[in-house]
Amino acid sequence: MSRAPIATEQKVAEKLTILNDRCIGILTRIYNIKKACGDAKSKPAFLSDKSLESCIKHIVRKFPNIDSKSLQALSSVRTDIMKSLSLYYYTFVDLLDLKDHISELLTLMGVLGMHESLDIGISYDLTKGYLDLVINYVTLMVLLSRVEDRKAVLGLFNAAHEMVNNQGDPSFPRLGQMIMDYEVPLKKLSEEFVPHTKLLSAALSSLHQLYPRRNLKADQWRAAQMLSLVNNPSQLLNPAQTDTMPCEYLSLDTLERWISLGYLLIPHTLQNPQVLDIWTQTLQTGWVITLFRDEVLHIHSFIQSFLETRKELSKRVSDVKESYNTAVSTAPLMHRERRKYLRTALKELSLILTDQPGLLGPKALFVFMGLSFARDEVLWLLRHHENPPLQKVKSGKSAEDLVDRQLPELLFHMEELRALVKKYSQVLQRYYIQYLNGYDAIALNQLMQSLQNLPEDESIILSSMCSEIGQLSVKQVDEGGSQSINLSSVTNENGQLTVKQVDEGSSFDFRGIRLDWFRIQAYSTQNRTGLQLRDNREMAALINQIVFHTKMVDYLDEMLNETSDLSIFCFFSKQFEDNFHMCLEFPAQNRYIIAFPLICSHMQACTHEVCPEERYHIRERSLSVVNMFLEEMAKEAKNIITTICDEQCILSDKLLPKHTVPLILSHKKKEKKKKKEEAAEGRPGHESYRKTREELTTMDKLHMALTELCFAINYCSQVQVWEYTFAPREYLYQHLEQRFARALVGMVMYNETTSEIAKPSELLTSVRTYMSVLQTVENYVHIDITRVFNNVLLQQTQLQDSHGEKTITALYNTWYADILLRRVSAGHIVFSKNQRAFVSLTSEGAQPFAAEEFSDVNELRALAELIGPYGMKALNENLMWHIANQVQELRRLVVINKEVLLSMRTNFDKPEQMKDLFKKLQQVDSVLSRMQIIGVILCFRQLAQEALTDALEQRIPFLMSSIADFRHHVPNGDTMLVNEMSSAAGHRCEVDPALVHVLRAHKSEVHDDEFIVTCLLMVFVAVSIPKLARMDSTCYKTAYQSHANNSHCLALGINTLFAALFTYCGRAQDIEERLKEFLALASSSLLRLGKENDKEVIKHRDATYILLHEIVGESPFLTMDLLEACFPYALIRNAYHAVHKADQHG
Repeated sequence: MSRAPIATEQKVAEKLTILNDRCIGILTRIYNIKKACGDAKSKPAFLSDKSLESCIKHIVRKFPNIDSKSLQALSSVRTDIMKSLSLYYYTFVDLLDLKDHISELLTLMGVLGMHESLDIGISYDLTKGYLDLVINYVTLMVLLSRVEDRKAVLGLFNAAHEMVNNQGDPSFPRLGQMIMDYEVPLKKLSEEFVPHTKLLSAALSSLHQLYPRRNLKADQWRAAQMLSLVNNPSQLLNPAQTDTMPCEYLSLDTLERWISLGYLLIPHTLQNPQVLDIWTQTLQTGWVITLFRDEVLHIHSFIQSFLETRKELSKRVSDVKESYNTAVSTAPLMHRERRKYLRTALKELSLILTDQPGLLGPKALFVFMGLSFARDEVLWLLRHHENPPLQKVKSGKSAEDLVDRQLPELLFHMEELRALVKKYSQVLQRYYIQYLNGYDAIALNQLMQSLQNLPEDESIILSSMCSEIGQLSVKQVDEGGSQSINLSSVTNENGQLTVKQVDEGSSFDFRGIRLDWFRIQAYSTQNRTGLQLRDNREMAALINQIVFHTKMVDYLDEMLNETSDLSIFCFFSKQFEDNFHMCLEFPAQNRYIIAFPLICSHMQACTHEVCPEERYHIRERSLSVVNMFLEEMAKEAKNIITTICDEQCILSDKLLPKHTVPLILSHKKKEKKKKKEEAAEGRPGHESYRKTREELTTMDKLHMALTELCFAINYCSQVQVWEYTFAPREYLYQHLEQRFARALVGMVMYNETTSEIAKPSELLTSVRTYMSVLQTVENYVHIDITRVFNNVLLQQTQLQDSHGEKTITALYNTWYADILLRRVSAGHIVFSKNQRAFVSLTSEGAQPFAAEEFSDVNELRALAELIGPYGMKALNENLMWHIANQVQELRRLVVINKEVLLSMRTNFDKPEQMKDLFKKLQQVDSVLSRMQIIGVILCFRQLAQEALTDALEQRIPFLMSSIADFRHHVPNGDTMLVNEMSSAAGHRCEVDPALVHVLRAHKSEVHDDEFIVTCLLMVFVAVSIPKLARMDSTCYKTAYQSHANNSHCLALGINTLFAALFTYCGRAQDIEERLKEFLALASSSLLRLGKENDKEVIKHRDATYILLHEIVGESPFLTMDLLEACFPYALIRNAYHAVHKADQHG
């Protein structure tokens, strides 16, 4: 005769814990199989193979009695089938094994008479574990019946197994029978649970008091001031606790699943009015319940189809229909009102606890209750929005109530409370360590002493529990910090644990105490004499309270997962993204949008070790979603900032001097008063006058949206998702940098077709306005906007940015070198020495733009500020490249005329011979025009360098003074190095290092005849100067101190070019001598003009004499004394007098 089982030997607590965890693991695997089989892309290839289609149909039709002989088509792929389907098949085998263990445990609990122990208010862990196991079992079987290709998968694998091993898999017969039995799962399940009616009924009956108390409407919450810390100020510091503490934060969603599905397993109990009442209440709160993740059950139609097969329960069908109508018409509004209340309640909680984190200790229960309530409402909204009612009800307005634009606010406050609990975990530890040691241990000890005839097992457990919590000390938190105590450590003489006796790195671990309490609940059975918890409710309430307190010390992360895990969003990805975008478009909710990236960090919690293969997909999904969210947030902030910047640039543009002309003209005209008022309204600044603060302008709305969105971006510095760390502010940095760079180039407004470009001064004004707006972003977000400026503006000083795009430097470089200076060479524009700018002489020269508007001091200073020394250096290099090209052509012309030039160099003092030789020279005009082009380029370059010097002296005066000091006291005689440094700072040098560098780059090797060619070029230019006198365009414009054909630019061109050429040839020491030779040649050639009688030849002789004076004046090597020795100064003085007189009379 077999011995009756003893509760203390059956390990019911351990089995319930393990089997529930196993259920979740198998559920995860079955869920993934269902999703894979339901998706054509991810289902096993064999199931879609046309050649196997007839075999699969045969298997499904004959299942589970399949004759493998009729499936010869599988023989060629039998090994592949086994490999491909083994994971699926053995998942079903594991389910069969799990089913056996569950049935065994449920039977054992019935035999032990545990119906007396199943009371949620007393034996919380036992009752919850039992009900979870039952509902998980039901869910498994319902989900199994939904796997589309289950018969095909099992049949294919078994047939392949039989072909390979000459026998089918031993589990297949039972597996096939299970599949057939659970085709209609509820029918089979209700039969299975007939012997467990007493046990299940007892567990569900204990919910009759709890569920109505938890299932309250928002008005009832409001009346009771639920979750409010300030409704009773005198109780503010008192700990929040009840006799059923774990039930207070138990998920309402879980309760409803227990009741609605639990009573379906024992349907005859629905004849009881009390049971029927509680059951119909759960059916009226919604029309779908969660099975697993995003798999839901349309509960009313599911129940209705089952009840219609049971004649004795046919009356209940009308109750179900009525409940459905009630749910569709009233539930959405009820849940909307709940969410509305929870938004304000959680906000109040987070504000108070942020201000006074010490209240987290006594009011921790409120935090977890609030999180649990809110999570239930979020889950309800998700599944009901995704699964609308199957049948519409006339009075229902559910569609409107299922779209919640304020949902982000609720999610944000949940995240805020979670963050507070994590941040102040040590506050909770300190509080509850003191509570356990100072109250719970003493109270438990007193209760134990009052108990009589306490069995040995319970006595040992309770004594151990009392001893462990009595050994705690706050010092273990203070000294250890996060390194806490291990309760198995050895105690000191006084029985107190100390930090010194604890290994560093150990942590609080009260799992033993909680498991012991679970065991005591399992021991309290009808068949065993001993401690009956029903008769000792005070002790049950105290230990449930102790368990909650221990969780506040070592189980906080798990508690947060239990009450506020939102990893479900991973499976409602479309809704997740839709809600995010809806929040992004709704400025009033913008500040709460950071909740969405934070929720992505929850998604790791939904994985299970039994199904490791899904970790990769969930990880990739959560990482891509958080990245997308942060990108969109930064992009939206960038768009708002851009809009504000554009508006401010428009306002700033109105303040430019060019817009004052219409206002000045309007003041001169006498207009009517009305018209004057209208004109006044159009003045810059009128937009700042407010008539009322209630009317928000577009800028007001933009600033409000920016403030809200930046609050979200600035809310947390990091978002941790899996092993990756995301920094929201870095996303904003990147977007601002990209946008600023694009905006800078866009504001240049360069049009290649029309050659239009923005004036540098106007661009500088716009850039400064843009930067001032960007600087205000620092008021909203903790970012260093200077970093954006440095990165972007420095890149703009190069010809390409980091993305290979054109920059401000590149655009202005092209425009000035290829458009402005080309138009100068074409005529109608001259370089004015007194205005220090290029000036249009005629209206033709001012089309399509006026040169003076782009080349005066202010414009070039603005350009220097925009592109800086690096940009100006790039401009110089481009200009020097153009000069080098002209020099190449000049060399070619010298080579053509080499023999003639050699003769002219030696016979310069023989007028008649020189006259004959000059006539033999070819392409004299070309030499002069090319030298004029070089002169024009160098004059523009000189203006740019002067502008750079002015800008740098304002920006870096001390450094500029140091560079000037180096120039005057050249160290080590390294003149070229100092010249390069000086030139980069804008200073003028005797020998231009940039030009020398370009000449060397054009021709790396210096031949012996280079010096001769250079000397002959000098001769060619000197003897060609008199030809300018016969050109009409050589006339001298005294107003501009310039020649109409820019001949005066030859002065700078000759001095700079020949100094560079002789240095390039390695004859820098001969520059002065060679320029004296040039002066002698030019002087003798010009003096011959005095003997000419042909008026055409000497038409502009005076203007040409002035040029000789300017050449000497520009030269650092020639002096006026030398000029006086070669050329009478009286001629020059008379020339100046003549041109001024002619200009006045002309």
